[in-house]
Amino acid sequence: MNHENLVIPPARPAPSDILLASRVIAVLRAGHAWEYAPVIRALVDGGVVSIELTLSTEGVIAELPALRATFGAGVEIGVGTVTTVEQAEAAMSAGADYLVTPITHPDVIKAAVQRGVPIFPGGLTPTELHTGWSLGSTAVKLFPASTVGPEYISQLRSPFPDLAVVPSGGISIDDAPFWIRAGALAVSMGGPLLGDAFKGGSLPGLTQRAERVRRLVDEAGAGQ
Repeated sequence: MNHENLVIPPARPAPSDILLASRVIAVLRAGHAWEYAPVIRALVDGGVVSIELTLSTEGVIAELPALRATFGAGVEIGVGTVTTVEQAEAAMSAGADYLVTPITHPDVIKAAVQRGVPIFPGGLTPTELHTGWSLGSTAVKLFPASTVGPEYISQLRSPFPDLAVVPSGGISIDDAPFWIRAGALAVSMGGPLLGDAFKGGSLPGLTQRAERVRRLVDEAGAGQ
C-alpha cells in the first residue's frame, strides 16, 4: 500500500477544563486594554471565567501578561479578532490561552495547532466550518450566529456529527440556553452581556448579568 498520499489528521488542541465547566466566553472590546481589569473582575465574580480580548482594542498584546498574572489559573484569557499569522504568533508568545478568529484562515489555524493552543476559527457556511474543523481547530466559531439560529447546529450535525460549535454574534442572555441545548460547546457573548460596562455602567450590574447567564447555561447543560 502506498502511504505517500495519506493525510495525517492534525492533533486537535482540546478545549480547556475552564471552558468545559463554564461554557460562556465573554468578548471584550474597549478603547484601550488598561480598561479591561475591573470589567474582567466583575465577570469573574459572576462566574464567567473565559475571557476573549479582541485585537480591535489598543494595547491587548502588551497588557495580556499582566492580566493573566492578575487573574491566575482559574481564569482563561484568550485573544480574538486574529486575522494574520503574525497576530497569532504575537498573541501566543504573550501567553494567550486560546485564539479566536472572525474568518477561516488556514495558516492561522495551523499556527495555533502546531503550538497546541486551542483555536476557534470563525465561519458561517458548511464549507467554512468544515474547513476550520478539518484543519484541527478546537471548535469552530459560528459567526454571525444570530443570522441562522440554534437549529443550524442540528442541521450541521447531519453531515458533520463530530463538529464542535461555539456560536458568536448577536446572542442575548435569554438566547444562550437554547444554543447549549442545541449542542453548542459554549456560547460567545459580547454586547448583550457587557452592556455599558466600558462606558461607566454598573459593574455590580455586570456581575448580575454574568451570574444569570451562567445559571441559564448551567441549567441547559445539566444532564448532557
